[in-house]
Amino acid sequence: MKFVAFERAKQGTGASRRLRITGRTPGIVYGGTGQPTLIELDHNALWHAIKKEAFHASILEMELGGKSQKVLLRDLQMHPFKQQVLHIDFQRVEAKTRLTMKVPLHYSGEEESPAVKTEQCLVNHVLTELTVSCFPADVPEFIAVDLSGLTKGVSLHLKDITLPKGVKFVAKGQDNPVLVSVTAIVEEVEAAPAADAAPAAAPVDAKDAKAPAKPAAKAPAKPAAKK
Repeated sequence: MKFVAFERAKQGTGASRRLRITGRTPGIVYGGTGQPTLIELDHNALWHAIKKEAFHASILEMELGGKSQKVLLRDLQMHPFKQQVLHIDFQRVEAKTRLTMKVPLHYSGEEESPAVKTEQCLVNHVLTELTVSCFPADVPEFIAVDLSGLTKGVSLHLKDITLPKGVKFVAKGQDNPVLVSVTAIVEEVEAAPAADAAPAAAPVDAKDAKAPAKPAAKAPAKPAAKK
């Protein structure tokens, strides 16, 4: 992937702010045998470029001062709420120097796997990229992972796939991380009400609840006996 950059002479916060107002993005390119060079790029062209996966995960060809050189995107500073790139860093790439970079994982075949097609499981992509080490000539644009063999209850680990030639995984605490997990879908069955459940009590009228209790009726007095 190619892009054009221009050298810039001024540096500092004020100079970078004025540069952004004119539709340019300040940046720097460093590494290799050359000295760090201050650069600027057209923001609109850069904005469209950063939306492409290859701009982040492959070796780029930068044209600067009429000369072409290979670089790798190393840092991208974005505005907190505007659609604006504030600053960008590139590293020069040399053929005999190993690179450490992140490469995206491209999954395929998930819908055809027994886990999804017949066992109706959920497939979760735990990792979407891997940190790898390789020479510039061996840098892959992405790593393809076939999921057509997934089955219920079996996760896919790093050692279950084959990395491209010349590419080594850079472990960060885990030598064999989980790439994809498979989870069975559990159906919730609503419990039926018990047959011998006690019937609900009849509702009490509010008027009846507030009315005072009536006194019990007295029996009529017996007439006195005649002498």
